[in-house]
Amino acid sequence: METTHRVFVGDSRTLETIDDDSVELVVTSPPYPMIEMWDDLFTELDPDIGAALDDGDGRRAFDAMHAQLDRVWDELERVLVDGGIACINVGDATRSVDGSFRVFPNHARVLEAFETRGFDPLPDVLWRKPTNSAAKFMGSGTLPPNAYVTLEHEFILLFRNGGDSREFEPGADRRYEAAYFWEERNRWFSDVWTDIQGELQALPETDASDDRRERSAAYPFEIPYRLISMYSTYGDTVFDPFWGTGTTTLAAMCAGRHSLGNELEPAFLDDFEDRVENVPSFSRSVARTRLERHREFVERQQHQPDGTTCSYDAVHYETPVVTKMERELLLREVTGIESIENGYRAVHEPVVPGEN
Repeated sequence: METTHRVFVGDSRTLETIDDDSVELVVTSPPYPMIEMWDDLFTELDPDIGAALDDGDGRRAFDAMHAQLDRVWDELERVLVDGGIACINVGDATRSVDGSFRVFPNHARVLEAFETRGFDPLPDVLWRKPTNSAAKFMGSGTLPPNAYVTLEHEFILLFRNGGDSREFEPGADRRYEAAYFWEERNRWFSDVWTDIQGELQALPETDASDDRRERSAAYPFEIPYRLISMYSTYGDTVFDPFWGTGTTTLAAMCAGRHSLGNELEPAFLDDFEDRVENVPSFSRSVARTRLERHREFVERQQHQPDGTTCSYDAVHYETPVVTKMERELLLREVTGIESIENGYRAVHEPVVPGEN
């Protein structure tokens, strides 16, 4: 099996390089309005945003920033197939503007924007992103009533494009082979993820004036990998309109899906070349870790008389599984990568237990 992964440089508010109804899944994390690290970016898109911040008008700046994101959401409605899923990772912002501290609810504004465009909101995920600070309080510390809750979570908002779910031919191999294990399903489809830690994205050393590292708030690999596994099948195309350091593309490669990305800053594409070299070994580790964790789960169940029964045998692996739908599950790993125009082609082979 082969997959292609293309990345285009340009403005995601006008996705001229992406065809209508050409992607089955969107996984992305946009710049968060009212987070200071993105003030300059938003001001470049609309100078009135900088003027609003200078005037201390936080609400005006907040609305103007989301107006720029709205243009991207318009494009997602166009490129996503009917029944396709959009996964938007976004955090709220806390900020003092003109001497007044408040929260700016980005997740609520994004939810409203998608629903206005005809998307059906689905149950979302809240993932905990703990800080390393020993001081958990904000405001007046231990004295009431002027302390503030510390934001240590982000939202993964989930939307379906249109009212109907995608349909597949009965017994479609690309769907059944892309199944997840029963215990993965229970963990992944929980509405609170506490087992994912935030991470800093290491980029090559650059000129002191280059602020790419500061602007690359990449989410952990586990987030797009889970979402791609949950909401797409083999043969689907995943799109990230805020490509950044390419974590979504990396996850799509490891998950055996096609991908498209769009990025405003071309330097990020050069940085990604260093990550691509490690994809074969990394994807092998990801797939085999999933298989090993499942076998550990089976072993634990065997020692729990009242535990879940593994009643079926997997077709491709010597391991029992809980449900009939898991029997055809076939994990894949990247065995080769080559450069193509605007991206890469990856060759995938089934994971064979016991081989290095």
